[in-house]
Amino acid sequence: MAQIKNYTNWKIFNSASYLAETHGGRYLNNYANAVAASTYGQYDKVEKMPVGSVLVKDGIAVNATGQTGVSPLFVMEKMKAGFEPSAGDWRYTMIMPNGTVVGTTKGKGSASVKFCAACHAAGADNDFLLFLPEELRIQG
Repeated sequence: MAQIKNYTNWKIFNSASYLAETHGGRYLNNYANAVAASTYGQYDKVEKMPVGSVLVKDGIAVNATGQTGVSPLFVMEKMKAGFEPSAGDWRYTMIMPNGTVVGTTKGKGSASVKFCAACHAAGADNDFLLFLPEELRIQG
């Protein structure tokens, strides 16, 4: 996943980390590569992201006692038409803080990321994207 090596230098789309129950109750940050940034910043007006778009979510997990830890990295890559039509042609990858790849769509551990596509199906009208809270959005 060399293309995400410097993702923290990409455009960030949230003004503060936000609680994402769909990502295990973690506090997340949203980043988009140069291919994705101008389209992703349209938020609810997005109809289709360009091929080559890469979105990364990193974050912090907080347990019931207030202890924190780094959360997995969640990556979405927009692939060419036909890659995975039922998921809007997105490839999902989850990477643990130690660098271990849990799974990637149509790759090793793909069963471990099927829930990503299932959840993102709720955003089919916006190219399978689910957006952060409006009050924390940085305009594209």
